[in-house]
Amino acid sequence: MLRQMERPEYAAKKQTGICTAGTIFDTLDTGQAANPEGRTMSSTVTPGELRKKIRAGAYAGNTSGAAPGFVQCNIVILPADHAHDFMQFCQRNPKPCPLIAVGEPGDATLPTLGDIDIRVDVPAYRVFREGELTGEVSDISALWRGDFVTFALGCSFSFEEALLEDGLEVRNLSQGRNVPMYRTNIDCHASGVFSGKMVVSMRPYRPADAIRAIQICSRFPSVHGAPIHLGDPLQIGIADLSQPDYGDAVRVEPGELPVFWACGVTPQLALQQARLPLAITHSPGCMLVTDLRNSQLSVL
Repeated sequence: MLRQMERPEYAAKKQTGICTAGTIFDTLDTGQAANPEGRTMSSTVTPGELRKKIRAGAYAGNTSGAAPGFVQCNIVILPADHAHDFMQFCQRNPKPCPLIAVGEPGDATLPTLGDIDIRVDVPAYRVFREGELTGEVSDISALWRGDFVTFALGCSFSFEEALLEDGLEVRNLSQGRNVPMYRTNIDCHASGVFSGKMVVSMRPYRPADAIRAIQICSRFPSVHGAPIHLGDPLQIGIADLSQPDYGDAVRVEPGELPVFWACGVTPQLALQQARLPLAITHSPGCMLVTDLRNSQLSVL
C-alpha cells in the first residue's frame, strides 16, 4: 500500500530529482556570489535549514561542501525481508559501506541523525526495480512502503572538510564539481543476494600530500577511512580517469597521483545484482545531510 505525505510543506516538492553538479552554491543563500571555478566549503547553512529547502523543492544538486562540519550519508532503502542480508553485506564491506544508522521497518525517521523524513530530505533519489535503474525523483512519498528499512552509510564528503582544514585542496570542490566515482575490478564480500564490485571516488594529490591525506582520513573509518589505492588506475580496473561512471571528471595536474577511496555508491551495484522488486538509494553526490558532527566520528 502506498503512503502519501500529508504535511503541507512537502506539497511543492518537485519531481525532477536529477542530481547535477554546479547547482549547490547557486541554490543556497550563502551571502557570496557563485564562483564555479573556486568553490570551497563556504556555505553557512545549517543541516536543518538545508533539509527544509530540499523538502520545499527549493534546492537541487550535489551536497559536496554544504553544511560544513556535519556528517553526510549515502542512503539505501529496501524491504525488511532483505534488511538482515544487506546489513551483513555492510558489515563484511566496511570500507565502502560504513554503517551510520539503520531505521525501523516502515519508519521514515532517523532520530539519531536529526529531524529527518527520509522520503523528502535527499535532493535526488534513484529508483531500482528488478535491479534496473528506472528513474530519479526528488520525493519518494508515493513509493514508501510499510516494510521499508533505511540504511544511512558514511560519505567521503565528511572527510573532505578535514582535508581542507589541513590545507589540502579538494579538486572537485575547487572546480565546483561533483566528485568523480568509478567502478573497479575489486570484488565485495557477498551476503545473501548482495554482491558486486566496489566503487571508488578519486581526488588527485602530489605524493607528499597523498601521504598526508592517508594520515588524515585514517581518523575517520566511519566515512570510508584511508584510501584503498593510489597511483595506476588500471590496477583496479579503471581505464580512463576522464570518464567517471558517476559524478564529474576533475583536472589531474602533472606530478599528481590519483588517490582512490572506497565509495558509498557501491551498494547501488549490489542492488543491481540482487534484483529486488523495489529499492531506493540517493543519487550519487546527493546526500542526506545530518545533524551529526564530523568530529563525533573521528577516532583521534
